[in-house]
Amino acid sequence: MLDFVIVGAAQAGLSMAYYLKKMGKDYLVVDKEAEVGASWLNRWDSLKLFTPSEFNNLPGLEFPAPKGHYPTKEEVAGYFKSYASNFGIPIQFNTFIENISRKDGYFILKSPEGEFKAKNVVIATGPFHIPYTPPFAKKINSDIFQIHSNYYKNPGQLEEGPAMVVGAGDSGFQILDEVSETDRKVYFSGATDVKVLPQEILGKTLWWWFTKTGFLSFSRDTWLGRKISKSRQPIIGTDVPEILDRDNVTPVGKTKNASEAEVVTEKKKLTDLKNIIWATGYRPNFEWIEGLELTKDGYPKHHRGVSSIDGLYFIGLPWLHTRGSATLGGIKKDAEYLANYIENN
Repeated sequence: MLDFVIVGAAQAGLSMAYYLKKMGKDYLVVDKEAEVGASWLNRWDSLKLFTPSEFNNLPGLEFPAPKGHYPTKEEVAGYFKSYASNFGIPIQFNTFIENISRKDGYFILKSPEGEFKAKNVVIATGPFHIPYTPPFAKKINSDIFQIHSNYYKNPGQLEEGPAMVVGAGDSGFQILDEVSETDRKVYFSGATDVKVLPQEILGKTLWWWFTKTGFLSFSRDTWLGRKISKSRQPIIGTDVPEILDRDNVTPVGKTKNASEAEVVTEKKKLTDLKNIIWATGYRPNFEWIEGLELTKDGYPKHHRGVSSIDGLYFIGLPWLHTRGSATLGGIKKDAEYLANYIENN
């Protein structure tokens, strides 16, 4: 029986593995993908981080890029591979955990590849579980190509003709930028009054200012932390006004309904669409963990990653403790806290 099983081999799982190794624990990391960094490599081709390299360090190993460099997804995946190799982290790939239960003081993790038994479990699967599209998307004719941003790679996947990008987050505007550069007619569905922040201010990176002002360190348990966590997140490093002002881009407000070849938005009914990219986010899924208490939003109830089930921990969730918990550079503080908690309890 293992001391720990870590579910997930991206930044959260690797960071936790680093500390468990230092503590001399007998552990194994399992991941449903075939390689380290797959969750990043599977995202769209032009993806770049909006955090510069010096703020992307996992514990014990600096990101191998010059200061001020904004890494590509390939560079992030390469860093993860080097990290796992450098610290000799044991990982079993192609292992999808379908169920976790607790019995007689230990956990049983079931997968098609067999069962694992462990005294403790760390869930490091992140927040992006089920790609969400509105239910009325199923009513749209099959000759209109639909794809969620989770599966979008580049404009080459799209059919000839007009496209609509739905979603006013970072991914929505980044994809809108790329798709609208193909000169096709593009509709944008979502809020346009978003707050936009540049990647650099007065010669310093935005993340430098965030660090100096303590913006990334406000706990979700404080008044200010709660206020920030509930507010709409700003768009970082994408010139939203310039994109929306392009001749081939038409903002149409929120998408309200659809039927066969017609999509109804706040501003007009669209009948000429050939493509829809849904950058509409994700829904969490933790139903496979038996006995787990969930919030109304479907996330585990916990305190800084410590759940109500003895020996079950979480890392890599948005606002696990602070705004920085969801960033590559911020994950190490959460991992260190959990390691200290484990060692002293």
